[in-house]
Amino acid sequence: MMANSGKILLVGFGPGSVEHMTQRARAAIAEADVVIGYSTYIKLVQDLLEGKEVIRKGMTEEIDRCSEAYEQALQGKTVALISSGDIGVYGMAGPTYEVLLKSGWTPDSHISVEVIPGATALNACAALVGAPLTHDFCSISLSDLLTPWPVIAKRLEAAARGDFVVALYNPKSGRRTQQIVEAQAILLRYRSPETPVAIVKSGYRRRQAIYKTTLDNMAECDIGMLCTVLIGNSSTFIREGLMITPRGYANKYDQLNGATRGGEQAGRSLSMGLIGWHACVRKHIREQPQLSLRDIAQYFDTSLAEILAAIATRTPEEETGPYQAKALPADNIEKVLESAKTWGHLRAIVRSQGGATAELLLQAVNLVRRGDWLNLVNEHFHLHVDISGIQRAWFFSRADLQHGVYFCDKHGNAVFSLLLVKQGLTYDAGSLAAFKNTTEQFGLIYLHVAEPVEIEEKSDE
Repeated sequence: MMANSGKILLVGFGPGSVEHMTQRARAAIAEADVVIGYSTYIKLVQDLLEGKEVIRKGMTEEIDRCSEAYEQALQGKTVALISSGDIGVYGMAGPTYEVLLKSGWTPDSHISVEVIPGATALNACAALVGAPLTHDFCSISLSDLLTPWPVIAKRLEAAARGDFVVALYNPKSGRRTQQIVEAQAILLRYRSPETPVAIVKSGYRRRQAIYKTTLDNMAECDIGMLCTVLIGNSSTFIREGLMITPRGYANKYDQLNGATRGGEQAGRSLSMGLIGWHACVRKHIREQPQLSLRDIAQYFDTSLAEILAAIATRTPEEETGPYQAKALPADNIEKVLESAKTWGHLRAIVRSQGGATAELLLQAVNLVRRGDWLNLVNEHFHLHVDISGIQRAWFFSRADLQHGVYFCDKHGNAVFSLLLVKQGLTYDAGSLAAFKNTTEQFGLIYLHVAEPVEIEEKSDE
């Protein structure tokens, strides 16, 4: 081990005000022989730098800062590489470790490294506008200088669909003006135009400015690189000038007065929690038996496979109206496709990845397997279905209206379904018997076929 060991202190000093800097951050800067940072960061801690060697670097010289810190530490110096906010959140901690590891450094080497956290911009900005981060949230940088835009767009889409409160870092610059507009458009596909938005510029600094607006008007505001944009979820509200995202107590407690709502218990998961939400699906089906599978999936904003799973896992005491479903073991999917050739006249419904639906009437004997492809053939059409992505399947019956099997991908979306076709007002006896035989053949409970009932038929696709 070298006698004169160096040290790198990766210091996050918070939003910039002395009051919000941790004691450890102040001590680390005091301990340092050399302080390295972006010029703006250096100015924010100027009062702490007396007697220090100070190395200033520009905005695009991040890797130079990391390399310089390593070179100085090799000389046995204690180096403070500083950053506002938290140095591990869109900061210099990651690049520094990358540079060190590429140089052959290890945690056991003579140069020690310490990461000193600080309040990041989204925490500081949230504190200035109320309590918008009380529930699940995520942060997304709109800078496409190092991240491809399709990746950023995919993350925005996922956050929007998942109803996260979203904090946007690096929302706009002199050259990057359209990213915030594109982000707004993606979010508006899933959020109300009236969704609350807070824009905080230079939080806790001399030129602090706070703007409250809506998602619909967000892109028209004065937004720049010194801003953090906080976008609420479906429950976020602004009242008395405060932006607040409820924690969820109102889902369990009536009027927040301590009394639980009907069906809920203090200290227990919600009825719509992991264990109970399938029961809520089954209750919804019992109360509205006219709904199609697609209607139910849209109501709960979930996949078709989850609805089928909820139906399939009912207890003996529960009813699911006219619906019945049984899960098909994955290792039997190919065997079921072969057995389906005995089901007579079929309606095949196939969905593309883009959401388009093709419907084909054919004889079951014309199901032809070619490797990972299933060919569906009639006298007018020849349709190829890629079945390599199928991971789950369900036998399904809906009173006397529908009998068949759904094949779903890993996301729970239907790839295609095969449904028996009625001959006039009834099913062909041979086809129905063959279908029942298939369900029994693969170890599943016999699907009871009810007598015809008065239910308006709607396509599940």
